[in-house]
Amino acid sequence: MYRFHESKVDTHLFMQLQDLTTVLSGNAKLQFENSYGSFVDITDNKITASRFWDKLDIETKTAGTKSDVLLRTLGTMMETHIPTMQTFKEDVSELMIPKFANQLITLFEDIRLEEMIRKNRPGTKQWFEKRHQFFQRYFQTQLQSNITRSYATDELFCMIYLLIYADGPDPSFPRVPQAQLDMLEKLKPYLYQVFEAKTTLDNTQLCLSIVRLIQATDYNDSIHEYFVFPIGHIEFYEKNTLFDELTRTDDVVNDDEQWLDEDNENEYFDETFSTWHRENKNENRKQNFLQFELEQGTKTNMMGGGARETEDADQAMAAVQGSSVQSKQQDYSDKETLSKQEEQQSGNSGSEYGKENEDAVMLIEKAEHPSLDDQEKYDQYVVEVDPYKRKLAKTIQLTLEHKRNFPRTELLFGRLSKKLLPIIIDESPRVFYKKEQESKEFDAVFTLLIDCSASMVNKMEETKRGVVLFHEVLKELRIPHEIIGFWEDANEVKENYQPNYLQYIHELNDSLYENNGAKIMQLEPQEDNRDGFSIRYITKQLMKRNEKNKFLLVFSDGEPAASGYDQNGILDTHQAVTEARKHHIDVIGMFLANGEIQEKNDTTMKNIYGKERIMIPHVEELPEHFTPLLKRLLLKAM
Repeated sequence: MYRFHESKVDTHLFMQLQDLTTVLSGNAKLQFENSYGSFVDITDNKITASRFWDKLDIETKTAGTKSDVLLRTLGTMMETHIPTMQTFKEDVSELMIPKFANQLITLFEDIRLEEMIRKNRPGTKQWFEKRHQFFQRYFQTQLQSNITRSYATDELFCMIYLLIYADGPDPSFPRVPQAQLDMLEKLKPYLYQVFEAKTTLDNTQLCLSIVRLIQATDYNDSIHEYFVFPIGHIEFYEKNTLFDELTRTDDVVNDDEQWLDEDNENEYFDETFSTWHRENKNENRKQNFLQFELEQGTKTNMMGGGARETEDADQAMAAVQGSSVQSKQQDYSDKETLSKQEEQQSGNSGSEYGKENEDAVMLIEKAEHPSLDDQEKYDQYVVEVDPYKRKLAKTIQLTLEHKRNFPRTELLFGRLSKKLLPIIIDESPRVFYKKEQESKEFDAVFTLLIDCSASMVNKMEETKRGVVLFHEVLKELRIPHEIIGFWEDANEVKENYQPNYLQYIHELNDSLYENNGAKIMQLEPQEDNRDGFSIRYITKQLMKRNEKNKFLLVFSDGEPAASGYDQNGILDTHQAVTEARKHHIDVIGMFLANGEIQEKNDTTMKNIYGKERIMIPHVEELPEHFTPLLKRLLLKAM
């Protein structure tokens, strides 16, 4: 069954949950996802938290999702007995109420695992308390709803939860039919044993007893699914726990052995060998002592006595070297290299532009020579933005003049000040000053990325006006800059091929004295937008520049949208922005709206760009919003 969820990713919380998943599971390959229900699936290398929490307040959402991750990593992965759960699932599949049974075992097992986690990690109590406070209110509401709709089995499940977590021994359930109350009385002896369960087997036996008792009274299966089974693809696992399953080493394919005479001295010799090998028998003791991680081969009784002797050069290649004796506190043998850790954190998974962009291909287009119509339109825009340009240029010039004339005082050498009193009263008098030298140029570079997706069709003309202001101001101040439109061609997308375009209007190596501004008029709405891919590509180009201050401004009208990019587009773009900022590139997002800015739009931009975002309700107001931003960035670059 497919369920559609229109959800906005809270990137800050998502990254926390991913880190929590990696650290608590001890497996860097496990990825966190929001899904329908919370479960762990090591076949697909993922741990999920329920989307149920997404529409709640941030405090409850944080506690709910983090408690989901705790239950699956520290609980299900480490403590749940897989064969017992496999047997249970097979048994309940033959019953009349399997959905109810799966929810019940999930609830019981989570209770057992939660107690263990609380005991071992007391700091998690606040999250579980918040979780239960919400669930108690939620199941109270669901109970009334199920009574109204006559969903007897769902009604009974709500009563079971509320009884287990009740403040007193005998909670009241008004409006509940007497038949349901009688059934709950029969179940109470079993339910009171839940907190005494020490193993998964205890819970499955308890759950089966309850399910068989309910089924004997002709209950239908549940309509709602409040909890999902906590282990995905459970039928494929062979070990006792999921953690053991992750560390499992499969036997070789051919199950044969060969006995070797260890009394005869084995011959060891130094020689360079290719890592390629052929599977054959160890005949006449001619095999060389190479070590491989083999899936096929003959087992022998050799213990690997051909260890390589250490060499002087080994010390230089050591990643971490202890100075004396081995210490657990300084044992880095299991740590990945920094490059691998960075790759995992950035979600690259083998692609330099991110996991979500493995099939994306960047194609470069150059703007054509502007037509007469383009030139006329550009000249008109220049006149319209001229007041903003002159005002901004004047502010910058005054600031430069003030900086040049404002002296630095209390120096040890320079020009002698008229204030000589410190010579008498101070042991180390500072009575000199210097004037600032005039800075003839800004040590900065700007890149302006313009979203050319189809949704920009009603905003592109006003966007061009803001881009003209950007170009004219930076050209007058002789600051290198580039103007680029980006989009993905949805019509050309194929399997393993997603063509993305960068349309260069003005390049960094273009002369500031040439009048290329009219090319801005060639920006037009196209198809989709894969923001994270374009930002990563531009980041790599900016990293090659020598300027001290690097600025990347992204004009967009909201959420990224491209082939296979809908679910993770916000997160991928946020990661691209974060990576750029790590390389000292200031990234600012500029949202263009057609009227009132909706809360979900602001949330989306916040999740991508954080505080460095500008929300523009009316596109025609772009110059008014753009001017103070440009002023702030230019002053920073001085």
